[in-house]
Amino acid sequence: MVLTEQQLDRLAINTIRTLAIDGVQKANSGHPGAPMGMAPMAYVLWTRFLRHAPTHPDWADRDRFVLSAGHASMLLYSLLHLTGYQVSLADLESFRQWGSITPGHPEWGLTPGVEATTGPLGQGFASGIGMAIAERRLAAEFVREGHPVIDHRVFGMVSDGDLQEGVSAEAASLAGHLRLGRVVYLWDDNRIQLDGPTAMAWSEDVLARFAAYGWHTSRVEDGNDVDAIEAAVAAAVADPRPSLIAVRTHIGYGSPNKQDSQKAHGAPLGPDEVRATKVEYGWDPDRTFYVPDEVAGYMSRAILFGEELVGAWERRMDAYRAAYPELAKELERRLDGALAADWRAALPTFPAGDGMGTRNASQQVLNALAGPLPELFGGAADLSESNLTDVKGGGDFTADAAGRNIRFGVREHAMGAIANGIAYHGGFVPYAGTFLTFSDYMRGSVRVAALSRLHVVYVWTHDSVGLGEDGPTHQPVEQIAALRAMPNLWVLRPADANETAAAWAVAVSRPDGPVALALTRQKVPTLATTAERAAAGVARGGYVVHDEPAAPAGADPVPDLVYVATGSEVHLAVSAAEALAAEGIRARVVSLPSWELFEAQSAAYRESVLPTAARRRVTVEAGVTFGWDRWAGDAGAIVGIDRFGASAPGPEIMSRFGLTAERLADVGRAVVRDGLSGRVPLPPTADAHASARNG
Repeated sequence: MVLTEQQLDRLAINTIRTLAIDGVQKANSGHPGAPMGMAPMAYVLWTRFLRHAPTHPDWADRDRFVLSAGHASMLLYSLLHLTGYQVSLADLESFRQWGSITPGHPEWGLTPGVEATTGPLGQGFASGIGMAIAERRLAAEFVREGHPVIDHRVFGMVSDGDLQEGVSAEAASLAGHLRLGRVVYLWDDNRIQLDGPTAMAWSEDVLARFAAYGWHTSRVEDGNDVDAIEAAVAAAVADPRPSLIAVRTHIGYGSPNKQDSQKAHGAPLGPDEVRATKVEYGWDPDRTFYVPDEVAGYMSRAILFGEELVGAWERRMDAYRAAYPELAKELERRLDGALAADWRAALPTFPAGDGMGTRNASQQVLNALAGPLPELFGGAADLSESNLTDVKGGGDFTADAAGRNIRFGVREHAMGAIANGIAYHGGFVPYAGTFLTFSDYMRGSVRVAALSRLHVVYVWTHDSVGLGEDGPTHQPVEQIAALRAMPNLWVLRPADANETAAAWAVAVSRPDGPVALALTRQKVPTLATTAERAAAGVARGGYVVHDEPAAPAGADPVPDLVYVATGSEVHLAVSAAEALAAEGIRARVVSLPSWELFEAQSAAYRESVLPTAARRRVTVEAGVTFGWDRWAGDAGAIVGIDRFGASAPGPEIMSRFGLTAERLADVGRAVVRDGLSGRVPLPPTADAHASARNG
């Protein structure tokens, strides 16, 4: 029997629904209701608008599809299977199982065709904005008249929960301001969330809110009306503003007993309800993971269409190479994620002396690298003059221009997720700046970056109580320790200008994960040894920055004492070691800017820097002492700040908290001569009112 277009649409949509139902039921875990309601709009997007290539899932000029409502992952996996990606029926049957490529929420880099790791609600929404920013910037750099080699859109599907999250509000506000017309999001307006009706917690006019942001908005009253959905998407594509289309759907559509109920949200329907729902669809209730031949043939046309799209683009690239060979070569380098061959030659070297804040050094390094590495692209959360993140002469990214400096506004959460989207898109090394203490606002997006192994650089300045008068709300003490606890995030706290250059080199060249730079506001000396040692030492996470006097002939080569420090405390340790040398105590200073990198080195290298036999140690960092036991060992002392800071000039705070060369020398003497070990209490100079406030 030949099916009409309407019959084929309905059959394909119900195939998507039943695959999702069966996947969740077999796993005995998951979210069946959303895919059942969202299937028609997903079907329309994937068959009538989305420019993609199942056999070339990483094709550079593809449209991006972001399922921000990541709990509806079986919807995406079903679409990927039906349109010809390397996602088999067996993969659908192993949904949520160990080792499968169909995890509970989509994971970028695991499943072909998945464009972003989603699940934490709002992250996908904001990352899609980052993808659109990347598309506009890349097109501005490389497209020339008659050669549209970069020309694609971002389509997404979002849930009630996505739109309730603050990160989405931040990102939507910025997207409207920037008039990112290549973003089209469909809202699964089913009026149900996990606890029950959305009316329990939500009564705003969402479309009016988005219209106020500067978005094009529209509504489709019937989520099963594919023609109305198609018309709404077509209108959105034609509009120069970002678009949000509210599609009135029914969670658990077709389920006789669970439609429009939270019972369809986060649990399998159950065997009886699965059968009843399939009967409602006109489906054989005894068949699971069934794909009718008509649907398989129709949906798999995406393979041929995709190959035609890729072929047409490759012909455009051939013409582009002929007309603009150097531009084409540079575009291909950027899309491949390779760095320019000579980029390290641009790294500055700083002379020993009074030095500067490491944030100031970072500014110089960033601008030095901006020439050979135009892929460096980012900005700060209304703090560019404090974080010093502007590329001079790079222009601003606005609604009318696609410059290099993004003005994120006071939107740290969205900034992090947008940076992720830029990284997902490709062609850039995104960076994002704010104060270190406000990295807490970004933590959700940083965690996604670490999980997804995204190449994102965080420029977090004002890294300790040393920033001074702004007080404890702005003075990070626990953030470094918390960030070090995150898997796959490299945290670097450089000691001076040369270590900062080396830290940027690490951040730029790491291909498989995010890097955090923790930088000082206050000036720190540039040490005499770092110009020679920092490049290699920072790349290995830790190195000997000071080791004198040398051991006398025949004496034990192991130093009497080892200081282990990071950041602005390294020069204090060096001064303390020099003072002890005058007293005959041989002290080594180890700069340990990155625990993660140092722990990844060979045992032999770690031993050469921090000998096991050198049990008398002093560790020092202007933050909580949590975690420092591993470097202090059982016979070392730990100097830190296990409390919040205070409002006063930075030098006074450092002095009152005992972060001075004199006190470190005193602690070193006590370790060597008196066997002092463990956490060293704050000195009595820590003022009484702050002590009372902090307990």
